[in-house]
Order: sequence, then structure tokens, then C-alpha cells
Amino acid sequence: MTDLHLPLDRAAGRLSAQIAAGFRAAVRSGRLTAGTRLPSSRDLARDMDVSRGVVVAAYEQLTAEGFLVARRGDGTRIAPLARPDDPGPLPAPESGASPNSFPCAGADDAHSYDLSPGNPDLSGFPRDRWLAAARSALRTLPHDAFTYPDPAGVPALRAELAGYLCRVRAAHADPGRVVIMSGVAHGLSALVGLLKADGYTTLAVEDPTSVRQLPMLAAGGVRMARVPVDREGLIVEELARTGARAVLVTPAHQYPTGVVLSPARRAQLIAWARAVDGVVIEDDYDAEFRYDREPVGCLQGVDPDRVVLLGSVSKSLAPALRLGWAVAPPALAERLRVHRGHTDLGAPVLEQHALAEFLRGGAYDRHLRTMRRRYRARRDALADAIRAHVPGAVVQGVSAGIHLYVELPRGCDEDRVVEAAARAGVSVAGARPMRSPARADAAAPALVLGYARLGEARLVKAAELLGQAIVHGARG
Repeated sequence: MTDLHLPLDRAAGRLSAQIAAGFRAAVRSGRLTAGTRLPSSRDLARDMDVSRGVVVAAYEQLTAEGFLVARRGDGTRIAPLARPDDPGPLPAPESGASPNSFPCAGADDAHSYDLSPGNPDLSGFPRDRWLAAARSALRTLPHDAFTYPDPAGVPALRAELAGYLCRVRAAHADPGRVVIMSGVAHGLSALVGLLKADGYTTLAVEDPTSVRQLPMLAAGGVRMARVPVDREGLIVEELARTGARAVLVTPAHQYPTGVVLSPARRAQLIAWARAVDGVVIEDDYDAEFRYDREPVGCLQGVDPDRVVLLGSVSKSLAPALRLGWAVAPPALAERLRVHRGHTDLGAPVLEQHALAEFLRGGAYDRHLRTMRRRYRARRDALADAIRAHVPGAVVQGVSAGIHLYVELPRGCDEDRVVEAAARAGVSVAGARPMRSPARADAAAPALVLGYARLGEARLVKAAELLGQAIVHGARG
């Protein structure tokens, strides 16, 4: 590896980033060609006199960007489509590709950039570790485990989740409070039905909010009251004026604005719930991915008799697993269990046991650490590129999650920006459809940009194209 002349300035720090930059330069200059086999992380770390973790992080980043591919038994190589002067090689998935190969998902065309929000990097799904967990479950499960499950979920998973949520989210959880659901949407739909039966006919929701959940909530037969969000999160005084006694909030990382519910608002929200005999439905959205500090504990841990905590692995692992949970007061948890038994007889057993094993063995924690590094690098790259290429745009919200909320420069027409970006090959979502009609016109134009599925080089290019789209035709 000394022939590569990889630059390394130890005084400058960020050694993994320096190593990754050296490899990119070697590929672009032609010094490293497609198919070249690289040393193992252990060997390279020894040659460069750095820790193995530094090299592993660099390899993981380059693999995520598409510069490298890794196959079991064949080591790590320069990607087949990597070539000189290519700003962002994108190897297409091969038939029978190794679980350790991480093509850049969501980039079907080298000249299109999908910044649609809401999707994790599916190429990062830990196939090997998940397969090991599933095999372990299959080897050890007794025969009678393959009968119809407990509608509340298999006891092993409920116990592991209770421990995990207590440890990581400061929840007040025990297996009796945990009910396994098929994702947050399923848990929310079931809860709305039960609350409506109890006389909670109005559900307050944040404004703005995800457009995907509004039709589902409307189908539950409740009236929705939109409550505005500012830089401290949900405005509780506005909530009190709605007359609602149930509210849905995303306090860890509000979607889409990216703000965190402030300590003062958290206290006000709990006080409101107690005063009106209300229920707070806490969607623990993006709680796994806070990059600048540890996330605050969940609201449910403050008042477990008033707050129902909903979570899932849809963003942390993959939506296809359809595994989520509700942590509810015991009586409500039992009603959810009965509801599950009456409607679908419970969640698939093997996936539940696999997730339990994944949690028990620490694989989930290790996976989250890997994805946090990847997502933080991508967020920083996109945020910096937006500031550089879209003068006047403002990135809002905390450093967390897998999307950015970007207020556009003054004078921009949001709809025209979305259309102009699409013509330039960049798919983005406008914030206007996420707002209630009563507040949409008064709000500043903004975009919601997902960055999880593209490497840093392509995110920078997308921001450059977005800036050009604004300059050349998106002004009102």
C-alpha cells in the first residue's frame, strides 16, 4: 500500500475520512483500477499504523458510496464500474450479489438523484447478521413455537424490546406493556380505533405532518385538528384550543421540520394530558439517529399512564420487516392485544424471534452505530452543499434523522422549484402539501430532502443541480 501514497496528516484528525479521500483520488486518477483487490482492514491498519476501526470506517464509507464492493471469500475490491474521473461510481447490483455488497440504493440512473424523504439506505441492511439471528432462532425454537402466536407478540421479543427501550429511550416498559405491531402505521390505526370507541372523537396532529398518514387517520373515522409547530415543537397552547383529548406527536425529531420538542413544551404537553384526561400518542420517529448529542428520553418515560409510545425498525433496519411496537398502559395494552387477536391473529413468529436474537446479541446496537456514521456523513455533506450552492437557503432542525428541512430563498415558488429540480434530474418533496390549507400560504417555501440513499459525492452534485434549478427558473 506504500505505492499508493495515501495521504495521512495525523495532526489534522479524521483519519478515516483522509484514508477514504486517498482511495477516491487513487480511483479517479487511475492508480487503482476496477477489480483491484485491497488489503484486509487489519493489514492496512498495520501498514498505516492506525487502529483497525479507522480503516473499517473508511472501507464502510467507500462501500456505501459505491467505490468498493465486498464479497465473502473474495475480500474487498475496487467496484467494477469505478473508473477514472468518475465523481461517484455506482455499481449495479449483480445477480446473487453478496450480502456484504452495498450498492448505492435509490440511484437507478447515474444522472438522476432521488432525494425523496422517508426511505432508509436499504443497501445497508445487515443481511449476514440478520441471517445469523434467524438461523439461531430456527435452531433453538421448540416445535410448538410454530403455532399461532400470542397476539401481543412472542414473549422473548417483548422482553428484549422492554429492556432495550428502558436502556436507550428511558421508557417505562415491561413485557406486559409491550404489544408487537406491524409497524407504527398499524399501531396508530389500531389505537385510533380503540380511542374512538372510548369517546375520543378528535385527534390533534402536528402541522405540518406526513401526508402519508393523513388518509389512514381519516379512515379511522376521527376528526383531525391541526396544531402548528414552531422551533420548539408542538404549540401546546394551540392544542388546548382544539378541544381534542388525544394528540399525535413526533417529539424526538418532528417530521418534517426536524425540531425537537423543547423541555418546556414537554412539561406543558404532559400537564395538558393530565388536565383533560387525555392521551398522547408518541411516534418515536428518528430517535435512533441523533448525531450531535444523545437524544432526549421519550415522553412515555415521564408519564407512562398518559403516553403510548410507538416505534418500529422500518427506518433503522427496513420497512419490509413490518415489525413495530406499542408501549401502552396495561389496560390499553391488553385491549391492543385483544384487537390484534380479533383482526389478524398476530405478527409472523420467525421474524419476531430473529429480531429478539438481534437485540439480545448486540447486533442491533452495532448496526445502528454503523448507520449513524453513514447518515451523519451524508447529512453533513448535503447540508454543506446546500449552503454552498443554494444561497439564501436555510437548513432547519437538529442534526438527526434521514431528512433535511430546507427553507428556500425569499422569492422562490415552492412548486416551481420542485418542477425545475425534476427537470434537472433531482427528485425532491415540497413542504406545502404537508401543511394544512389554512397555514400553507403563510408558511415560507421549503423542501424536505431525504439523503439516506445517496453517497456524499452524489448529494453534493444534487445540491448543485438544485441550486441551478432555483436560479434558472424557479423564482416566483
